[in-house]
Amino acid sequence: MGSVKRRLRRSLKRAGDATAGALAVGLLRSLHRVPFDTLANGAGWFMRAIGPLFRENRIARAQLTAAFPEKSPAEIERILSGVWDNLGRMGAEFAHLDRLWDWDAEHPERPSRIELAQPTIDRFVNLLNDGKPALIFAAHLGNWELPAICAATYKLDSAVLYRRPNIKALDDWITQTRATHMGEIISTSLDAPVKIADALTRGAHVGMLVDQYYVRGVEVTFFGRKTNANPLLARLARHFNCPIHGTRIVRLPGNRFRAELTDEIQPARDANGEIDIAGTMQAITNVIEGWVREHPEQWLWLHRRWR
Repeated sequence: MGSVKRRLRRSLKRAGDATAGALAVGLLRSLHRVPFDTLANGAGWFMRAIGPLFRENRIARAQLTAAFPEKSPAEIERILSGVWDNLGRMGAEFAHLDRLWDWDAEHPERPSRIELAQPTIDRFVNLLNDGKPALIFAAHLGNWELPAICAATYKLDSAVLYRRPNIKALDDWITQTRATHMGEIISTSLDAPVKIADALTRGAHVGMLVDQYYVRGVEVTFFGRKTNANPLLARLARHFNCPIHGTRIVRLPGNRFRAELTDEIQPARDANGEIDIAGTMQAITNVIEGWVREHPEQWLWLHRRWR
């Protein structure tokens, strides 16, 4: 009887996941037909309205209060509202991934949703032409999907590490969408390190998000508090001796974005000259903290960064 119940539960879960996946994919395809500005503004408003009802709002408020003890409760609430607004706009932007990157390298004077400063352009061109692999880190800030679209648009050999959704239909749609507009994508499965190593060996530029808590990570300090960071990027840098850069997409008024690529981040080294894993992850975490301090309303405070 017990085995029958288990099989029934598994069957019901598969049916429920399939239904939820079909609905989600259908919704995303429908949203693709809605004018982008209308959709983004509406999604931002909607999430500002309902976000405070979720328990993640309490998590975010507690983390913001600890990170910014100098800010008043009213300032914390203003930032929280921006966090939900950013998340809503991210959802809208995901349905329009194929339309967002409209910057024309041959005619940079033309109106565009994307703003690029010359130093970032120069650094990107160098990555494009130097014939070497590189590691590119990002954070859940602004629109964190756009850097991969930029790389694919200008034919930069790249691979992006991402986490699969649990619902297969949604995962299939996202995989197809990302593969079309973002180049190679590598899911966080057991064989991910091997695929990443293969990409770096051929000279690709591997991007990954590095700002979430990682149980088996190395200890770093973020906003004055201890937490854990995934050491994979630093270990890859040590093994492949390749440069490290950071990238972020800052949200601007009017549904526009500013794309930034940092100078090479110098890794920390031990007494033998080898890359120090924990020290390098601290250097990267320092960059991310600076980004978040600059635009706290655009970072994903809903995730428990400290445990």
